[in-house]
Amino acid sequence: MKKIRAAVVGYGNVGRFAIEALETSPDFEVAGVVRRNGAENKPIELSQYEVVKDIKELKDVDVAILACPTRSCPDYAKQILPLGINTVDSFDIHTSILDYRRELMPFNKETNTVSVIAAGWDPGSDSIVRTLMQSLAPKGLSYTNFGPGMSMGHSVCVRSKKGVKNALSVTIPLGEGIHRRMVYVELEDGATLEQVTADIKADPYFASDETHVFAVDSVDAVRDMGHGVNLVRKGVSGKTVNQRLEFNMSINNPALTGQVLVNVARATMRLQPGCYTLVEIPVIDMLPGDREELIKHLV
Repeated sequence: MKKIRAAVVGYGNVGRFAIEALETSPDFEVAGVVRRNGAENKPIELSQYEVVKDIKELKDVDVAILACPTRSCPDYAKQILPLGINTVDSFDIHTSILDYRRELMPFNKETNTVSVIAAGWDPGSDSIVRTLMQSLAPKGLSYTNFGPGMSMGHSVCVRSKKGVKNALSVTIPLGEGIHRRMVYVELEDGATLEQVTADIKADPYFASDETHVFAVDSVDAVRDMGHGVNLVRKGVSGKTVNQRLEFNMSINNPALTGQVLVNVARATMRLQPGCYTLVEIPVIDMLPGDREELIKHLV
């Protein structure tokens, strides 16, 4: 069986766990890792892999896993798709997903490639659960309650702010889909907590939620990769009311994101050219193995 050759673009938390997921997947092999500094200060755990600055330096890449900050995903995808390489990412700005999908679709059609976007755990695998719940109770209300735990996207956003040396954003569920953001920052010399707080609260990542910002001596001293979600829908099936559905998950945030990215990287090899979100992809296409064997086992 010819294995799928996947390149990982970026080697932060998600990139590291994506490599681990690839290493344990029977149908994949690591084509290489793309880092800003290339092979300079190459981590020991990547010693067996080619590490480059540009994906063009790698051979026979089938799919690129974009393990980079959300706001960098569109630019990377547009650079990589013309090379005939599929892309997957965990873009997580919910309000911009549809625009991003529309933006990439022409590139996919022109280059005969596949992109799967917003493929983390939320948006991503949680999106599949929400879709299933709504199908089971078409009329009603759904609530997504995150945490408590570290939000990678929000943390990366804060680290990009002027005056911030390091940051951690923790999400606290308040119920009924309402959240509080607790942000812990190490400040650069000369930066003020007041200005940093104002910049954070003005960003779309935080503008809709109650946000509190605290200065700490060490972010690493308070960091925890754990996160979780509670999905609830209460609604109506046909004419029967009071149907209540619930899904709970407690996870390591980047580990699950890395696994989902590998799952959808597999799915790109089975889809027609275009740009997709997870709710548009058959779940069975994310699993390795023969389809009929999977049906026999799962149905």
